[in-house]
Amino acid sequence: MENLVINCIRTLAMDAVEKAKSGHPGTPMALAPAAFVLFDGFLKHNPSNPQWPNRDRFVLSAGHASMLLYATLYVNGYDISIDDLKQFRSLHSRCPGHPEIGITSGVETTTGPLGQGVSNSVGMAIAGKWLSEHFNRPGYNIVNHHVYSICSDGDMMEGISSEAASIAGHLGLGNLIWIYDSNSITIEGSTLLAYSEDTEMRFGSYNWHVEKVSDANNLEEIEKAIARSRSETEKPSIIIMKSQIAYGSPNKQNTCEAHGAPLGKEEVSLAKEFYGWDAQENFHVPDEVLSYREAITARGNDAEAAWKENFRKYSNEYPELAREFEMLEKRELPEDWDSNIPSFPYLADPVATRSANSNVINAIGKKVPWFMGGAADVGSSTKTYLKNTRSFSAEDHEGRNFHFGVREHSMAAIASGMCLSGLRAYASTYFVFADYMKPSIRLAALMKLPVIYIFTHDSIGVGEDGPTHQPIEHLASLRVTPNIDVIRPCDANELAVLWKHVMELTDRPAAFVLTRQNVPVIDRERYAAAEEALQGGYVLADSDGTPDIIMISTGSEVHICLEVYEKLSEMGKNPRVVSLPCWNLFEAQPQEYRDKVLPPSVSTRLSVEAAATFGWEKFTGSGPGSKAYGIDCFGESAPYRDVMNKFGFNTDTILGECLRLLGD
Repeated sequence: MENLVINCIRTLAMDAVEKAKSGHPGTPMALAPAAFVLFDGFLKHNPSNPQWPNRDRFVLSAGHASMLLYATLYVNGYDISIDDLKQFRSLHSRCPGHPEIGITSGVETTTGPLGQGVSNSVGMAIAGKWLSEHFNRPGYNIVNHHVYSICSDGDMMEGISSEAASIAGHLGLGNLIWIYDSNSITIEGSTLLAYSEDTEMRFGSYNWHVEKVSDANNLEEIEKAIARSRSETEKPSIIIMKSQIAYGSPNKQNTCEAHGAPLGKEEVSLAKEFYGWDAQENFHVPDEVLSYREAITARGNDAEAAWKENFRKYSNEYPELAREFEMLEKRELPEDWDSNIPSFPYLADPVATRSANSNVINAIGKKVPWFMGGAADVGSSTKTYLKNTRSFSAEDHEGRNFHFGVREHSMAAIASGMCLSGLRAYASTYFVFADYMKPSIRLAALMKLPVIYIFTHDSIGVGEDGPTHQPIEHLASLRVTPNIDVIRPCDANELAVLWKHVMELTDRPAAFVLTRQNVPVIDRERYAAAEEALQGGYVLADSDGTPDIIMISTGSEVHICLEVYEKLSEMGKNPRVVSLPCWNLFEAQPQEYRDKVLPPSVSTRLSVEAAATFGWEKFTGSGPGSKAYGIDCFGESAPYRDVMNKFGFNTDTILGECLRLLGD
């Protein structure tokens, strides 16, 4: 039976890649035994309900080997059919080229860009530790699962995996096990071309438990390595497994030709003969494997049923905790979660939006126990500490402040893993370092994960730190990323209102972009209410009749536009100021509303933003009466007022631009 299931995984993978004329057959052929041992002997899962809360998580970080996962899920009874496997890499297939969450039953996260999956797994392990500490009570292990990940030489080379492994070892995540497929082959050839480090010593220095398997076909050796890794509860574990890519292929075993291309019909037949398989039959599944699928499914149903009965008893004894657990699983919020969100009085002193944000997140943190996050070593500057809780550490798994260290790349991917496990996670750093996080942000948007990013030091207003720390193109870069709400609020109250929008998101991430410098609190008696910001864009200040000119702005520059508005009004003009804190949210509004805010009949428009002008033409238009005023070069090192003045972000310059557009 073992050999039948293993060889079924191998041959299904080979046939699917061959039919698609695209894909990676070598790793499924090599690692089918490891996948079998893991799923058959260790993984706690239920194919009938892949979202069972207390399931073990399995992440195929080596996403190019997706057919290993699809074939393994099939033989284990998941909702994947042979027809699905035959449509591998086809349009609208349930088996896409790289695993994608929400498309294929049993896929826990979207992988492909190497290093992302293992980094997600660290977030999942962190979440597992926090959830078990928060919810478990004597006699009730409501959360008690492991996180497994299969990774490749490529995963090991990517820098993000080093960051993630470092913090996992520091935090002592004993519920995390990586299986490293050390086959020594990459697309270009032998890994010796570019990679010669001692992985065992590397991970030992990270405070990981290290196991070694000398032969990926030795089931007993694999089983013992996983068992020893599971028994290590104070450290994460890595199993370094020597495998032979395309095992069983007489001409392509241990070659790069098996890495990213079909074997070819003749080579597939020869490999099947080596396995003792019918070389003439494609997508063959023996009856014994079909029976095995049924047995695995029954076992999963029994395991979940036992957990549900335990949870029923737990609910009777701890009804409030049980309700919290159910809300977290459904991405719901407590009924009064936003009741403490502060408002900021007009006559208060100017306040940086990063500082106002500290007040808001602390109000949310008191009401939402699973709201948590941290920064890449700059929490005291981004002001993202939660004051009513402790720090998460190897000794304290219920703390909600996370110290990610100077690891922006893995921080973002770890936050995604936490979010995949139900937590409302945020990650914070200076906005210019969003570049380090972009791959993980992109995948969060692709996965529709409501991760929250809190970026501060949002513009050339950073000042003395100079152009290395002054973001220019970053707003444009994030805004063109599909499915993410990028929010640059103009004052503390606009920020507070938009947090209500962000916390209720379930299908996309959001990024707050906040000031280092103080900005005034807008007089909402004189100008529009901050609640209007929930439309993404709104008329903040207006004149009687049709506007002569519309100034459109975000963040700290909105205040300059308000000052210009007052001067233009004194000159007898009819100006309008539109605050546009979230382009994505504004563009989701009905056309009637958007035309009301930005009437098509008014073509004299000026956008004002201390960042790259790319993209603003969609709101300003491109006619002679319109202009995007921004900064399309790098900044300068000087006090922030001097830098802003140098680039014309002051009342006199913007007033002059308006008068020029008006022909005065």
